[in-house]
Amino acid sequence: MKRATMVQPSSTFVNINKKNLWVSLAIAVLSLCFVPINVSAAVRRHPPQQHHLSRKPSPKLRFGRNGEFKILQVADMHYADGKTTPCEDVLPSQVDGCSDLNTTAFIHRMIEAEKPNFIIFTGDNIYGFDSKDSAKSMDAAFAPAIAARIPWAAVLGNHDQEGTLSREGVMKHIVGLNHTLSQFNPSELHVIDGFGNYNLEVGGVEGSGFVNKSILNLYFLDSGDYSTVPAIPGYGWIKPSQQLWFQRTSAKLRRAYMSPPNAQKSSAPGLVYFHIPLPEVASFDSTNFTGVRQEDIGSASVNSGFFTTLVEAGDVKAVFTGHDHVNDFCGQLTGIQLCYGGGFGYHAYGKAGWPRRARVVVASLEKTEEGGWGTVKSIKTWKRLDDKHLTAIDGEVLWSKKHTGKVE
Repeated sequence: MKRATMVQPSSTFVNINKKNLWVSLAIAVLSLCFVPINVSAAVRRHPPQQHHLSRKPSPKLRFGRNGEFKILQVADMHYADGKTTPCEDVLPSQVDGCSDLNTTAFIHRMIEAEKPNFIIFTGDNIYGFDSKDSAKSMDAAFAPAIAARIPWAAVLGNHDQEGTLSREGVMKHIVGLNHTLSQFNPSELHVIDGFGNYNLEVGGVEGSGFVNKSILNLYFLDSGDYSTVPAIPGYGWIKPSQQLWFQRTSAKLRRAYMSPPNAQKSSAPGLVYFHIPLPEVASFDSTNFTGVRQEDIGSASVNSGFFTTLVEAGDVKAVFTGHDHVNDFCGQLTGIQLCYGGGFGYHAYGKAGWPRRARVVVASLEKTEEGGWGTVKSIKTWKRLDDKHLTAIDGEVLWSKKHTGKVE
């Protein structure tokens, strides 16, 4: 995201000018109709394309024998050129020796501490302006996940394409890396806005009755970079073609989940990942979220209606974004949790003395009457800080078959 003006949590919220709000909504409708610091080195937006990358069959994601599926979200690495890249917004005592390598070390620490089943990078993975070679920067940025041989996926932010590769080129490079499950775009569609719209299915435990059924659905979308409509300033948004793909995919997965064998009565829970937050995130205040809000919400200046699309689909339980580095909260709106990952990278704006952080999400299965594993019973989350102890904070239940609330 851009360098933002920092706002204290107690004074973040401003009154919305109703006249400006109606003007923005009118424009929207028209547009749619048309690791501690001193670590060592050891440790253009393009029109839709009508071709797709061929991919080898991807390994199947599934829940572990402990009945859990753990996801590590890495938001806004802003990786550039490694050890020569300076850190931003750290304490004066931390400046010396701080670089992209601190970001790399943080990922290694998180992998070792949490042992995730899957890693998701939610955009601005590299900072194109400061990267001499975008491909090399991406290779280095994703290296910890690749070295750990952990399946991973990525979506694009608004800065990934600002270097030596176009937005299309960046996604093509990501898709070609080892151990990634990222996809260029849906194979069944010839035209869809953006690069990196896809879904992944998470199967049940090996040997259980749900081994061949997706019991957790993951959706990934390209939220764009900047508006291409002259009358509309600011960031991009999720377009009608992407929303239609999501609707059809969600409906297809619902039918499969509710069909034999082991037909279920409702949808499998879904999680959605993209970079730029939805405008609805601005509706939260300190009384109805967990975490902190320290800067303005960097959403598009128009509302494309994607949140309504998510609500209507009925399966999505949580949405995870990045973009606003010093916001790290989750808030529930109309049954859907809207969550920030929290700023991860050291070559990204932050707040000196406020540690970089990562979000962890764990989906847990219920036990069947026979003592085996069934479907998802709860989805929990917490964050870890890049401090001496990788301190875990803000544990909460995002969704369960019974209730949501803070984890005791």
